[in-house]
Amino acid sequence: QVQLVESGGGSVQPGGSLRLSCAASGLSLPYYAMGWFRQAPGKEREAVSCIASADDYTTYAGSVKGRFTIARDDAKNTVYLQMTSLEYEDSGVYYCTQWEIWGQGTQDTVST
Repeated sequence: QVQLVESGGGSVQPGGSLRLSCAASGLSLPYYAMGWFRQAPGKEREAVSCIASADDYTTYAGSVKGRFTIARDDAKNTVYLQMTSLEYEDSGVYYCTQWEIWGQGTQDTVST
């Protein structure tokens, strides 16, 4: 069964950090571009960051550039999203995707 499972979400104060993980089963991540999306309450799902398969080229939404880092560990078949200097607006459910397959999401809450 092909599956993506996110973990690492939680509650953090503004300025804090979190690292999200996306573990894949049933597919070999090195062959795929991967992405992180997020959805805040009442808002549409938006792309946060992507990493290419061939050269690990990365892209970021303007709102997170310089604060978030996407990376992959092919040996662990896992993609990460390191989030620093978190802001209230970063709260939401974060999803990992291979564009055809989506994880169930992990909740991040930035609050005092």
